[in-house]
Amino acid sequence: MKKNRFYRKALLAVTGILGTSATALACDACKAQQPKFLQGVTHGAVPTSNWDYVVVSVMVIITLYSLYALVRCLAKPADKAHEPIKNMILNS
Repeated sequence: MKKNRFYRKALLAVTGILGTSATALACDACKAQQPKFLQGVTHGAVPTSNWDYVVVSVMVIITLYSLYALVRCLAKPADKAHEPIKNMILNS
């Protein structure tokens, strides 16, 4: 039970650190060129069409699903006959 609490707190800490550092990426010139909801977050060229948002949204969905599947497989592996890789790594 204490392990789960530790992992949750660690995940929240990492998410918080990454979330706060990502807002400081854009320079003043890029902030002025970006759309209102991306100001201060992105750095570089302005999206040229709505397809740019669609492509990025699909990539984000695929990445989040991959992360979810990775965490799920590491937390509860489907193969019960063998020792999970995470235990071999943690025990060595």
